[in-house]
Amino acid sequence: MIYLLSVISFAGLTVALAAMLMVAERLLINYGICKLDINAGEKPLELDGGQTLLASLYANELFIPSACGGKGSCGHCKITITSGGGPVLPTETPYLTRKEIRSNVRLACQVKIREDIYVRIPSDLLNVRMYSATVESSVDLTYDIKEIVFRLDDPAEISQRPGQYVQVQAPSPDGPVFRAYSISSPAYEENIVQLCVRLVPGGIGSTYLHTIKPGDTVSFTGPYGEFWLNEDPAVEIVCVGGGAGMAPMRNIIYTLYDRWPDRVCWLFFGCRTTRDIFYLKEFEELAKKRPNFHVVYALSDELAEDEEWNGETGFIHLSVDKCLEAGVRRQAFLCGPPLMIEAVTRVLEEKGISNEDIFYDEF
Repeated sequence: MIYLLSVISFAGLTVALAAMLMVAERLLINYGICKLDINAGEKPLELDGGQTLLASLYANELFIPSACGGKGSCGHCKITITSGGGPVLPTETPYLTRKEIRSNVRLACQVKIREDIYVRIPSDLLNVRMYSATVESSVDLTYDIKEIVFRLDDPAEISQRPGQYVQVQAPSPDGPVFRAYSISSPAYEENIVQLCVRLVPGGIGSTYLHTIKPGDTVSFTGPYGEFWLNEDPAVEIVCVGGGAGMAPMRNIIYTLYDRWPDRVCWLFFGCRTTRDIFYLKEFEELAKKRPNFHVVYALSDELAEDEEWNGETGFIHLSVDKCLEAGVRRQAFLCGPPLMIEAVTRVLEEKGISNEDIFYDEF
């Protein structure tokens, strides 16, 4: 009992000391006005020192990816700091590779502005905006996935590449947080953003999005993402997804056939059972209009009620291996769990697709 009380007392003293140091730094140390230089003068700013780089960027409507709200637990807010960032902190190293550390990559949420600081931000991120929108519809696709459509209010239009995502602001006990969701509506639909959201038990973002109703207002930032669609119509496109990983695939496919009606595209979609199937009839109708569009759904865990299923079975990478010939110029987009990504990537590389032509999002 004495040992337990000692541990509790020590822990309490440590927390109190840390809190006092934070308060002391805020009240007693004045870093004055610091210069934040972005991309060698492209966007110079002056701001009060003492805040984190992430908070300062958001305060100036510069939105870089961050899913944890600046707590240092997601590793998404990576940014290159060429000068003024101080030493790399222990809280950053779990999220940075050795190459990234050598290249001056840091976590913006962990870097405090104490002096003039010089950073490099990809031009795409300088165009990210905060959007307000109204929920237009929310419908069940499966027992745990909803299709949610936002009608944009301000700004009223969004310019996005197929495969990009937005970060939706959701309420939490600790204040607003952002969670990332891929855009499923095609790029030519500039007035809406459609999402496919799977309910994650206990998930802050998915629980929030599964409870909103038409007429509710939402806020999100975007677009983000590094998917780049090859502009050469002779290059075949391969889309592989599972579950909510359908979202970027749907965006890519409809954007693709709006621009290149005769382009070859393959969609491989993995489901556990027929309960997890959605959009199949929609894609089969599209395939009738676009003969070069090939749709392959596969069930990995057939149940007794799936006896009428006549499609592929097994894990989706097996269908990819079965259906694709080797030696064809292709670009691939994958979205799903890490094990699926790894298995499909191996198959695609064996088919002759180079690693730089394989884009993926893991969840």
